[in-house]
Formats: sequence, C-alpha cells, structure tokens
Amino acid sequence: MNNRLDWNDYQTVLRIAEAGSLSGAAHLAGSSHPTMFRRINAVEEKLGVRLFERFRTGYRLTAAGEEVAKTAREMEDLAIVTERRVAGRDLRPSGIVRLATTDTLLHGLLAPQIARLRHSEPEIVLEVAVSNEIADLSVREADIAIRPAASPEEHLVGRRLGRIRQAIYGARSLGLGEVDRRELSGLPWIGPSTSMAYPQLHLWMRKRGCERSCICRMDSVLGMHAAVRAGIGVALLPCYLAEPDADLQRLMEVEDLAADLWMLTHPDLRYTARIRAVLDFFGTARAELVETIDGSE
Repeated sequence: MNNRLDWNDYQTVLRIAEAGSLSGAAHLAGSSHPTMFRRINAVEEKLGVRLFERFRTGYRLTAAGEEVAKTAREMEDLAIVTERRVAGRDLRPSGIVRLATTDTLLHGLLAPQIARLRHSEPEIVLEVAVSNEIADLSVREADIAIRPAASPEEHLVGRRLGRIRQAIYGARSLGLGEVDRRELSGLPWIGPSTSMAYPQLHLWMRKRGCERSCICRMDSVLGMHAAVRAGIGVALLPCYLAEPDADLQRLMEVEDLAADLWMLTHPDLRYTARIRAVLDFFGTARAELVETIDGSE
C-alpha cells in the first residue's frame, strides 16, 4: 500500500483547516460533504495519525495536522509563484488575460476601451471579473486590476490613470438647481445600503446628516444611478458615470470623495507579452480615459 501523500491529499487537509468544517471545505473544493469525509479519512489512514479533532462546532487541527497544513500552504505558495514565473516567459501577445474591475467602471468607462482592445489585439481573450471586492493579484485571482485606490499595495506595480471626481446629481425633472452645503440634509437622498462596501460614502453621509434623509437605499453605485435617473432623489455619483447623462444635473462637486484610479499587476507578470500588451493599450488610452474619468463639463 502506498502511504505517501499526493497533492490532492495536502489540498484536502488545507481546505478543511481553512474552512474549519467539512461542508465549508467541500464548498471551497467544489465537492460534497461525503466526498470530503472519505478523503480526510483516507489521508489519516495513510499516515496512521489523526489530523483533526472532531467537534460539533467544526474541525480543529491536531499537532500532526498543523505540520501537514503548514507544508500544504508552502507547497501551494510555491506552485503559485511558479505559475506566475512560467506565465511570464510567454513571448506572444495572445491568450487569456484576467482583468478585475468594478461594475461601475466597466459600465461607465472601460467597456468602449475593451471593444477597441479587441480590434487592437485580436489574439488576446479578455476575461473580465466584475466585482466591488478587491481582487488578490498575488494568488492569480486576476492578472490586472483597474480600480480606485488611495495608493497601490507595495507588492504590486502599475500606474495612476487619473482622478475620479465625485458630485451630487439629481434628475433635471426635479428642478433642484444648485444647492448650498447647509441644505444637503434637506434633500431626498438615495444612499448606500448597509451591505454596500463603501465606507467613505457611509461616513460622508453620516457627518453631513444626509443619512437621516435617505428615502431609498441601493447596494451598488449603478443602482443609485438608476434611481437618480428615475427621479427618486439625489445621490453622490462618479462624474464619469453621471456627467454624460443629459437627464441628470450636477448639483455640487464633492472633493472629499475624489479617488485615484490605478491599473495594477504583479511584478512577475508585467513582462508577459499578453499582459504587457493590455497594460500598454490602457496606458496609451490614458489621455482619453483621464478626460472621461475627470467628468469635466
């Protein structure tokens, strides 16, 4: 009988350790609870030692399990680094490039540029991951991220594409005209829901008393934009999204929430031909992007 563990065995231990339960590990692995149960029993049988203590609340590593999980993490980290370095040896601008960005940036800014990229680099297949969560470039969740950031993480490289301006907008049909800062709390506000991860906006609205004036809440900026267009109320929106909309009126710019837009990648990938081609494309398009991001009248 072969008692040596293979990579799948190590992954099984690591997934259960990370999730703390068989059901959680099965979800991470795209498997089932019974399958994960059989796998961990087989691993423990190979080694002749118990790797987890079983509790009603979940699974906890034993001392032996800690050793196996530590090795599994090291193996996974090494595999990720190797994949990045091997990918960096590609010399042809072709293949798949994973781009992570937000729904608002894709809708209001990047979609036309992606269409142009398709004509410029027809052999590159762009896989766009649309999420308001921050993609982890170090574990290859994406090759390139285009997102707002105060400053990029130290382990990433990239360039600043411009500054995203923000302003308060309402439908022209409301006839609000320009507003004074002292009048903000009296406006009918469309605000972010509690589930929306936008701490800067939540804080800004609380400080100015606008939180109490919310008549509608949305869990995305695109939802807030749609609500403003429908004449429900006013909202703080990025200028690149709202300014081209003739049905909307800018009531007041809010410099406090302006943010830099960054294009980022991992250092191991920046010289990969297909990654470099996409980076260069957006770098060349920067002048046009800056004009659109700025949202100037």
